Amino acid sequence: MANISRKNGKEHILVTGGAGYIGSHVVLALCDAGYRVTVVDNLSTGFRSAVPVKAAFVLGEVGDLDFVVKLLRDGSFDAVMHFAASLTVPESVANPLKYYSNNSCSTRALLEAMIITGVCNFVFSSTAAIYGIPEELPITEAAIPNPINPYGASKLVIEWMLRDVAAAFPFRFAALRYFNVAGADPQGRAGQRTAGATHLIKAVVEQVVGRRNVVEIFGTEFPTPDGTGVRDYIHVSDLADVHVLALKRLLAGGHCIVANCGYGRGFSVKQVIEAAERVGGTRLNVRLCPARAGDPPAVIADPSLAQSELNWRPQYDDLDTILRDALRWESRSAS
Repeated sequence: MANISRKNGKEHILVTGGAGYIGSHVVLALCDAGYRVTVVDNLSTGFRSAVPVKAAFVLGEVGDLDFVVKLLRDGSFDAVMHFAASLTVPESVANPLKYYSNNSCSTRALLEAMIITGVCNFVFSSTAAIYGIPEELPITEAAIPNPINPYGASKLVIEWMLRDVAAAFPFRFAALRYFNVAGADPQGRAGQRTAGATHLIKAVVEQVVGRRNVVEIFGTEFPTPDGTGVRDYIHVSDLADVHVLALKRLLAGGHCIVANCGYGRGFSVKQVIEAAERVGGTRLNVRLCPARAGDPPAVIADPSLAQSELNWRPQYDDLDTILRDALRWESRSAS
């Protein structure tokens, strides 16, 4: 294993899953903010080329306790940011044990390694899927979790572990509950690389550039204004900024926090398609399909806690901006 000990007094951050979509954007934000970063990823879904040259890279499994203990000891890390996970709702319904293994069990091993080595700051990639079908919108962090799919349940189990570990050890965490993440780095340095991804905005921009023949609408009879699912879409670079702010809070000795990451308003599937046609300048080929198991009708965040506690101020809170950045990335990667 390469020598990744601390240099020049910079705080050293371990980013698990940093070769993936969200993780790679957070790595960029950390490097931009002056942190020293090491990425660990098994590259099962991530891409080595997504890791910027300023970050070190280690190939490995975060669920391998002995491996992670050695990695943490050798690296003199100040914090861990955890993105390594399986994250597709329909797949979690079809293969729940994969999600409890890759998400819950692997994180349990990672947390044990942190306790063993004395690394006490942890930023966790959680999800709005823990809420299930919310009784009220927008959703606050006080809403009672009630996940309706194994993906959300596997993440909720991790939040419970974090709560209990923080009560038993000198350990601090930030659990950031993502709503629908989309877009790409405005500077074009990173984007969603996974071909055939199920995310709606990825699907529509793929069709605009000719990589996908049809965009599927899953469910047209939801109790929403136009019958299609409504989601709170957050630009991936705004989400990355939340992570850096949460990290700064923990490194400064701040207390644990669980916070929603969204904009506080939603767009339906049909509205996203209309916006993509406007931004892309083309008509999309759409297929109506039955609703998928585990999909709630509408999910919208109340982001006021992140804004007040972390002093987060979104910079890209605009659906057309999200689509333009995603389309710019898709066009470059298609050429």
